[in-house]
Amino acid sequence: MEEPIKVMEAAQIPKQRGEQLLDAAVRYTEERHWDVFPGTWLEAVGGAERCSCGEAGCASPGAHPARPDWAGRSTGSGAVARRMWSENPTASVLLPTGRTFDAIDVPESAGFLALARMERMNLPLGPVTCTPGRRMLFFVLPGAAAKVDDLVRKLGWSAAAIDLSGRGDGDYVAAPPTRVGGRGAVQWARRPTPANRWLPDATEVISPLAYACGREAAAARARLS
Repeated sequence: MEEPIKVMEAAQIPKQRGEQLLDAAVRYTEERHWDVFPGTWLEAVGGAERCSCGEAGCASPGAHPARPDWAGRSTGSGAVARRMWSENPTASVLLPTGRTFDAIDVPESAGFLALARMERMNLPLGPVTCTPGRRMLFFVLPGAAAKVDDLVRKLGWSAAAIDLSGRGDGDYVAAPPTRVGGRGAVQWARRPTPANRWLPDATEVISPLAYACGREAAAARARLS
């Protein structure tokens, strides 16, 4: 019981909610050597928030690329990041995957279950985010997205059927403290620290993640039957 409580407490991290987007973007480049790029932002229109892209039905308001050439605009320079967010301080902070890390994307309920189990097993863990859409993203070494389906299949599941996927080359994740309109902010379940600078390979974490996702998927099917 103690491990899940500890994980939930770590996921709150009030400092992350209050810090500035510019400071976060610069820190990611300087402390983690991650590439960053500015995305869309939230605008107040008629007393309500909407995405700067102008789409009424935007799926991720204030938290997606603002331009089609986003991959080429990403930077690993703190000075360039500072200039970008100085020009637009409300832009979301987005991190391209497939470069210094990939991400394994799972439902939040399964993610907390797997995280507690991995901590008990003393497995290597990288940073982990929680999104307002109730997803968790586990940062792992690049190349994970290309082999996730095969790794999960060898464990006896279908990645699609248990709602587990990888984000790699050509994709991105939103970083704390980016806000998604009407839903809240992206937060760290496990924040970046010197202790998790070296990321795990997908093979080191896929088993507990797949197990947790499979368990949650089975429970969901049982509720519907």
